[in-house]
Amino acid sequence: MPVNARDLEAYLHDHIPLSKAMQVSVVEASPERVALGAPLAPNINHRDTVFGGSASAVAVLACWSLLHMRLRGGLASRVVIQRSTMSFALPIAGDFTATTETPEPEAWAAFTRMLERKGRARIQLAAVVEYDGRATCRFEGEFVALGGGK
Repeated sequence: MPVNARDLEAYLHDHIPLSKAMQVSVVEASPERVALGAPLAPNINHRDTVFGGSASAVAVLACWSLLHMRLRGGLASRVVIQRSTMSFALPIAGDFTATTETPEPEAWAAFTRMLERKGRARIQLAAVVEYDGRATCRFEGEFVALGGGK
C-alpha cells in the first residue's frame, strides 16, 4: 500500500510503465495532496517545450494517484479516468510538476457512499501543471472507481 512518495513512485513505475518512460517522480504524496514532477528531456516536443500529451498524462497520474492512495485505506477498487479536459495557457520549457488536492469533504463523502452502496462511483478532480513557479495548464477530469478490484 503506497503511503509515501518513494512507495508511490515505485508503484507507478511498476504498474504504469509510461510513468517510468516519462521519468515521473513523486514530489509529494499524502492523502490530501499529490505532486508529481517530470523533466523536459523525455517529454520534449518539436518546439523544445513539453509535449502537451506529456503534461496531460502527468496531470492524470497525479489525480489517479491521489484517489489510489485515499482508497487503498479501506475501499478496495479500481480507478479509471472517464473524461477529461486540459487547458494550456503557457508553454513549458523545462521540468514541471502537476499537483492535485483532495476534493471538498462533501464531494468525497458522496463519492465513498456511492462506492460502498453501488460498487461504482464518480468524482471530479483537478490538477494544476506548473513550470518555473507559474501555472501553465489546468486539468479537470472525471474518475470512476469500480469496487472489488485492485
